[in-house]
Amino acid sequence: MGGSGREVGGGEAHAAPVAGEAQSASGAGEAQSVPPGVEAYDVPVAGEAQSASGAGEAQSVPPGVEVYDVPVAGEAQSASGAGKADSVPPAAEARAAWVGVEAQAVPGSAEAEAEAGPVVGEAYDALGGAGAHSAPRARGAGLVVGYVGSRPPTYAAEPTALPVAEPDGLDVAVPDTVLDGAAYGACTLRAVSIRGDSARYRGESRRDALLTARFGAGDEALVLVAMATGARATPGAHRAAGEVCQWIAEAVGRSHARLAEDIRAARRGDLKSGLHRLTDRSLGRLRAGAAEQGVEPEQYTATLRCLLLPADPDCRVRVFFGVGAGGLFRLREGEWQDIEPGVAETPGHPVVGFGSPPSETPDGDRLTVDLGITTPPNPYDPAPEPPREPFRFRASVAQPGDTLLMCTAGLADPLRGEPELCAHLSRRWSDPAPPGLAAFLADAQVRVKGYADDRTAAAVWEA
Repeated sequence: MGGSGREVGGGEAHAAPVAGEAQSASGAGEAQSVPPGVEAYDVPVAGEAQSASGAGEAQSVPPGVEVYDVPVAGEAQSASGAGKADSVPPAAEARAAWVGVEAQAVPGSAEAEAEAGPVVGEAYDALGGAGAHSAPRARGAGLVVGYVGSRPPTYAAEPTALPVAEPDGLDVAVPDTVLDGAAYGACTLRAVSIRGDSARYRGESRRDALLTARFGAGDEALVLVAMATGARATPGAHRAAGEVCQWIAEAVGRSHARLAEDIRAARRGDLKSGLHRLTDRSLGRLRAGAAEQGVEPEQYTATLRCLLLPADPDCRVRVFFGVGAGGLFRLREGEWQDIEPGVAETPGHPVVGFGSPPSETPDGDRLTVDLGITTPPNPYDPAPEPPREPFRFRASVAQPGDTLLMCTAGLADPLRGEPELCAHLSRRWSDPAPPGLAAFLADAQVRVKGYADDRTAAAVWEA
């Protein structure tokens, strides 16, 4: 035969014949011909039986058959010397698990689904129990979008409706998913931005934006990952998120040489003050844009989260900075650590007691009682600006085997609220070898009921 058979579930799975070769599968050694021009992995269309018995006739595979088609669950394929049929159980759908020129039929059960063949060198792990559950998928899909928790999410797992496009605004059209990756120095980067299940169903644009960039060359290079989330229920949310990512990248790019030097020298104070200024300028441009459009500042704004990774293999300092909701996590020795920088609870000068004013002035004068009467605002004073989100900064030293995860609220919230998601991603990402892009995408979109927002994540594996 052109390939060997592999025994699965009590039956045999036979390799598909190479084009133009004869396949002998009968007890009497009769050959089965395949017409020239047929692909090497062609198999019979679902519903047809393939005869390979001792007295059987040779049945050719018709041209034009899809290369990975397999029989529909419950139909029989005759592949034995005695002419008996190995049926594919109707409880599960079989997929071709192709390796070289072999095709293997995998039996299923009421709860299990057949494992998919390799996709871009990676196989998605859809384990039951504490792992991700299988979910209904599109026919022919190579990767199963799983979920964790006791019940499946309400929305479909795949995109449904496209956002409305404007003929004059196609330059700001946002794709459903963005995927990127790189490897510099001692770290490997994976980054993804995915439209949420709710936006996919309603035909809304992805409000999350993702930008990855490298400034400089060699060991002096600096890698930036920037992600932003536009305000909810505002028409220009995706534009605001994209603009603030572009502006912070421009600012970092102009100062990348100084920033890389400060990171290598561990000048934490200089880094924090400098990055704070760059962030304020970028968000200030959003506020100016809101004024030009005649909308309130909170209607044209975005959160911003950034990660700086030096390309120098001898420098393991990783710098996070940003404004707004999201998460910063570290996976170390199989355990997740929430390392999101905190915000000071009591800013300003020290006071006597928690939150209470001093009882007297520095000169010894007793203070009068505050009756709580509000002073009316001066009509000539400018209107006060809405309170701004505090700036967050963290510079940490990575250890070999660590996995650092920066993400928007769409992934941070389920990570903090669903222990099964933490356990699942811990199993998937604890391997020192980073996943490929396809596997990382599948991991990042494991769903949790009740969480349907956009997800943007950047993970860094330390060698």
